[in-house]
Amino acid sequence: MSDQRDEELIEIEKQVHLSIRDAVNRTSRKPFAWGGLNGYEQLEAIVQVLRRLPTESDTAYLRRLIPQVDRALEKNRLLAQDVRQAHTWLHRIAKCLRYPFSSHSTPSLASALNSQQVRREMEVLLSQLSPDMKHKPAQATLYRACRHLWKAWAADLVTCYDVPGLPADNSMLEAFFNHLRNHERRISGRKSTRSLRYLGQYQVLFVAESEQDLLTQLHQVSPAEYRAQQLRPQKLEATRQHFYRLHHQPVEATQSLLDQHSSRRAVLAALTAQLPP
Repeated sequence: MSDQRDEELIEIEKQVHLSIRDAVNRTSRKPFAWGGLNGYEQLEAIVQVLRRLPTESDTAYLRRLIPQVDRALEKNRLLAQDVRQAHTWLHRIAKCLRYPFSSHSTPSLASALNSQQVRREMEVLLSQLSPDMKHKPAQATLYRACRHLWKAWAADLVTCYDVPGLPADNSMLEAFFNHLRNHERRISGRKSTRSLRYLGQYQVLFVAESEQDLLTQLHQVSPAEYRAQQLRPQKLEATRQHFYRLHHQPVEATQSLLDQHSSRRAVLAALTAQLPP
């Protein structure tokens, strides 16, 4: 056997490497999706799966990633705990404000709720938020921001609880327009390749003068070339799907890569055993 490593193993290892890089570069979608905290939890999940690897020569690269990820986790452990506690406080504040407003807008609840009640509950909650301003920077930042906003805009923030049907923000309206934009991207092919995978081959109907002309054009494309072109959008889509699974189920996504790595090692070992001595 050649000393050159198997390309499929290298490709799987690259995906694991990209998963780690994605974790340290997670973007945020505020107010509730905090990229730094999500990335830290993603790193914890990835290294948890990496520690299950067997000690083999083909897993050396993946096992070398473990101490590097451990150092990153340990270096940011205290900060991650601070951010996680601040995130918990943010959810408590949102619950006190009945946010998102649509999930608390049932008729029975809306009739019993008013701005005075929400204002009292919010002031009690803010009085309980007293972080260590010196050693808890994330909680301290949240504390200062909430105090400032509540002191300056409390009267305006709770008006929606006295006016039936008045939303607390314009998020639902923005979500509606985002849905329209996403739909436009899907039908135009500029955002997702899924529609092209199923309907792209029918585009030739618009340029064919007859059925025979259509068959002639189809015969000009070799089956191998057709399959190769079909695989291109699937590979591009596979990367997006991998990161989607990684963000929502990091343990399962990483374990899937390692299972592929293990299966490929087994195939290579079987091929090596068949070679003549």
